[in-house]
Amino acid sequence: MNELKRSISHYLERWQTSSSRKALIIRGARQVGKTYSVRKLGKHFDHFLEINFEDYKKIHHLFDTDMDVTKIIQTLAVQFNVPVIPQKTLVFFDEIQACPNAIRSLRYFYEKLPNLHIIAAGSLLEFAFEEIPTFGVGRIQSVFMYPLTFHEFLEAMHPALPPIIEKSYFNNPLPGNLHAIAINHYKSYQIIGGMPEVVAEFVNSGDYMKCSELLDNLIQSFQSDFAKYRKHVPMGTLRNIFHSIAQQAGGKFTYQHAAPELDIKTIKPALDLILLAGLAYKVPHTSAAGLPLGGQINPRKFKILPFDSGIHQRLLGLNLGEYLLQDHIQMVNKGSLAEITVGIQLLHYQSPISQAQLYYWHRESKSSNAEIDYVIQQQDSIVPVEVKAGTKGQMQSMFLFLKEKKLSRGIRLSLENFGQVDSIDIIPLYAIKSVVI
Repeated sequence: MNELKRSISHYLERWQTSSSRKALIIRGARQVGKTYSVRKLGKHFDHFLEINFEDYKKIHHLFDTDMDVTKIIQTLAVQFNVPVIPQKTLVFFDEIQACPNAIRSLRYFYEKLPNLHIIAAGSLLEFAFEEIPTFGVGRIQSVFMYPLTFHEFLEAMHPALPPIIEKSYFNNPLPGNLHAIAINHYKSYQIIGGMPEVVAEFVNSGDYMKCSELLDNLIQSFQSDFAKYRKHVPMGTLRNIFHSIAQQAGGKFTYQHAAPELDIKTIKPALDLILLAGLAYKVPHTSAAGLPLGGQINPRKFKILPFDSGIHQRLLGLNLGEYLLQDHIQMVNKGSLAEITVGIQLLHYQSPISQAQLYYWHRESKSSNAEIDYVIQQQDSIVPVEVKAGTKGQMQSMFLFLKEKKLSRGIRLSLENFGQVDSIDIIPLYAIKSVVI
């Protein structure tokens, strides 16, 4: 099986050699590759000590004492028969949410054993953090991990292509034959998404149906986790909201459409828990009158994006056989898949050091209804981004937005090759990375 290259590996390697290194927590939804990436980093060390707190519950009591981390680590070294030597051993606390006291201990590793490399990861970590309001501010680093981006997917499928795409621009578009290849790969990526297990299967077999089965299994595991979220939020409500996110993705999220029989006071906590678990992202409306964009949001207007396009299409029940046989443009328009995949990518390409943010703009007026799919910040500029599933489309909203906000540049992401139309940069869907990086 081909090894999937993850961009977060570069950050982890920099963390390894940093003189100001702190204990590191990898945060993200289940099954996005956190454990895999840490194990890969462990190969750079002489010794690797991995402890899964769900599998080894008998060791929890070690963290119930006075947090003597030197004694704790010595005990673990003996119990697992792995030498723990500063600078030469990587200690990995996996599924650390199962032992909240282990999370609390991380700050003391930084204070007492600053030369020891220690990484923690787990599922539903955000819930554990809510129970530990101050678990080590200034003493613990966080890094956010997501499903594979298209760039990571393409590196696995066609490794010679990403460097060529990165060198392409308006005055140097991708050659026509390579453009067609890149579009076909992007089409596949939209359907299977970026979950590592699914991508690995597709890279090695190219079997869409097997990928669909894996996605269905992942959905079942996510929904099984709902029982762990909160006792006061019924599993049925969480499941309904999870499916409603897929149905409403691409437009303004409406509580009443999510569960007409329930009131907002019941729906909102369920949505908040799904967001907290990393299974969806909130995209607030911004007036975009200036920077920062987050300082001008309307809390009552927002979109909700699923965290993965493959999970999204399975929740919608998209028929892969139909997708592969029908015209590409017809199918990518189903459920606003192009816009949704772009939004997910704009989030996933952002720096892992901080939690990604994305915004949109919409003006509802009888005389002038306009919407910009996404609004981003590039350096000190506000840049509107519109998504077109095909190669044509009007841009009235874009030009209206540019004029109203007195901006000089916008971006259109589509199936077209690189180009420019007036003040609009045309960028292919497969080159979204260049929009963020």
